[in-house]
Amino acid sequence: MRIVQAAGWYYPDSIGGTEVYVAALARQFRACGHEVFIAAPEPGAQSPRRYQHDGCEVLRYPIPAAPTRDEAQGDVTVRGAGHFHEWLAGVHADVVHLHTFVTGLGLQEIHAARAAGSRVIVTTHASSLGYICQRGSLMWRGEALCDGIVDASRCAECVLQHRGAPALVGAALANIPAAISHAAAALPGRVGTALGMADLITRNLERQRAMLDAVDAFVVLTDQAAHIVRANGAPASKVVVNRLGVREDVIDRKPERTAPHRGVRAGYVGRFEDVKGVLDLAEAMRRVPVDLPLTLEFRGPSQTTADEQVKHAIEKMFESDPRVTVAGGVPPDQVTKILRSYDVLCCPSRCLEGGPTVALEAMAVGVPVIAASAGGAAEVVKDGVNARLVPPGDVDRLAAALNEIARDPAGTIHCWRERLPAPRSMRDVARDYLGLYAVRH
Repeated sequence: MRIVQAAGWYYPDSIGGTEVYVAALARQFRACGHEVFIAAPEPGAQSPRRYQHDGCEVLRYPIPAAPTRDEAQGDVTVRGAGHFHEWLAGVHADVVHLHTFVTGLGLQEIHAARAAGSRVIVTTHASSLGYICQRGSLMWRGEALCDGIVDASRCAECVLQHRGAPALVGAALANIPAAISHAAAALPGRVGTALGMADLITRNLERQRAMLDAVDAFVVLTDQAAHIVRANGAPASKVVVNRLGVREDVIDRKPERTAPHRGVRAGYVGRFEDVKGVLDLAEAMRRVPVDLPLTLEFRGPSQTTADEQVKHAIEKMFESDPRVTVAGGVPPDQVTKILRSYDVLCCPSRCLEGGPTVALEAMAVGVPVIAASAGGAAEVVKDGVNARLVPPGDVDRLAAALNEIARDPAGTIHCWRERLPAPRSMRDVARDYLGLYAVRH
């Protein structure tokens, strides 16, 4: 088969969970004898470029660094995406597989793949689950996990709160009549965005239905995500769960412990992003008595200004506390070494994640996790048996979990380590996709 994998970002300028996933899939498909191409938009570029990465041809097509509102909201084809459409027509791929929607990679690109005669698969790696959650986290007002049922007024209020609108103002804007919201969506600037938010939510749901009509399968990473997508009207036959896996080189390395150290060593490995719960973890650590034998290391890249601000805030918070260290990202070939240096990995996400992958990698090398009680990790472990699960955004419960492992490591993390689940591999993930690619709906 000729297979196109399309992602929102790609190596070498971006190294995140989706990129790691797509690269691993490409290696597995090529090992099975298939021809694999990679495509991704490149904001700010002036022209398309092609290069080789890990044995695959990569197309980066230009899109604006500052898209218009219509482009960002998916109402029109993004400038520059036509290069991708033309390329698809020439590649003659058997399958075009999109991984999450971003500006320049969405419904128009699905239609272009269809026009080229390809089967189309979409995997959503984001908590938006396609076009369901405009906020992108599935957290109601950022405080508790949402049921995910789209309601124009309620969802608009949540998004406006996220964008800084006062509660009363957001509620008023979210509940203006649908006809007024639709008309106001054409107004320029922030006023049009705010007044048209409820209309955008309605149009997003229409886009979700159009997307589901056009694809052969819509793949999610958790049972909870599948339930939410179906509850919003997705045909059950098109919704497929394919859980995350870890790289074979991680699984092939037998779990082993590093040299013993005093006390409990906890770690966080991931982006310095609020939805990852990194600030919740920092606040929880502040509540751990200083006389308890617990240290915490934060490791992660700072790819945006917001990431850098969060990282700096944590450094400032612990500038006189030797228990906490903050460092940069971890190269992929060093991840297992870093994970093995911890007694426990903390993954307190504030969104419905498919993993996170690093949590699955930690467990694959024998390191238990403290994780959010929603998402992929929560669906493969049991609270108190081989992990501690904490409600997203609950700093009190997170602090209690840190206190618990510091006071009684033998009764918690040492026991959890002996009961960790068998890891699922990217070979398993790729095998399931190949079966899906071969089925026409």
